[in-house]
Parts: sequence; C-alpha cells; structure tokens
Amino acid sequence: MLSTVCYNTNVSENVSVRLEDSLAQRLRVRARAAGETLSDRLRRYADEGTRRDEHPLITFRDGPSGRRAGLVSGPDVWEVAMWVEDLSTESDPVAVLVEESALSRAQIDAALRYRGAYPDEIDARIELHRQETAAAMTL
Repeated sequence: MLSTVCYNTNVSENVSVRLEDSLAQRLRVRARAAGETLSDRLRRYADEGTRRDEHPLITFRDGPSGRRAGLVSGPDVWEVAMWVEDLSTESDPVAVLVEESALSRAQIDAALRYRGAYPDEIDARIELHRQETAAAMTL
C-alpha cells in the first residue's frame, strides 16, 4: 500500500476581527489611497506588527523601491547587511562598521538578526542595489 502525505505551507486562515467603525473607516481610506484592499492593508499591518514585535529595533518605511525594513532612526536593513558583507575580509566586520559609521553594535546586530530571519527579502534588496549600481556605472 502506497501512502502520500502532502503539506501546504502557504495555507491561509480566515480570521474575523471586529473593529470600531472609525478605525475601520480610517483603514479603508488609507488602503484606498495606497491602491490596496482593506484585507491587503490589514495583512500587511499584521505581518509588519509581528515582525516589529520579533525585532524591536526594526521599522518599515516606504520609498522609491517599495516598502522595506529599516533600523529605527537608521538606514535600511539591506544597507547594513551589505556594508557588513563588503567588510567581510576584516577580522571583525561589525567592529569596523561601528568604528567607521554612526551605527552602534546593537543596531548592526539587530539588522543582522532581521536578515537572518528574512534572508531572501534582504538578499533581494542587496542584489537589486548591486545590479542598479552596475548598470549606472556603464552609462
């Protein structure tokens, strides 16, 4: 007898939430202004809120390249991760970055922890930056 077990890791769950009328209206207005559905906006808020809880020194911001994770009062996470990569020949890249920048070790460690939790997201940002920089250099 042959038995197959399949697991779907992208299963979504429908969750019912009651919101005060004024909050629901404010969320609808923000979602509509951003070209999102209310469900999309709520999912993003839930995801980013959970990530903030898990990584307290991280926030999220909009910009020309889209929404991305960044240090509170600091640069984007992908930038910190790229700078550490660029210093990889140093015996202690983080110490060198602390010495050469205005970032604290705690900020750098927070950015690297976030990268460890979401490597595909951060690596894609680094790759995009490197490709755009290379393209600009050939102009």
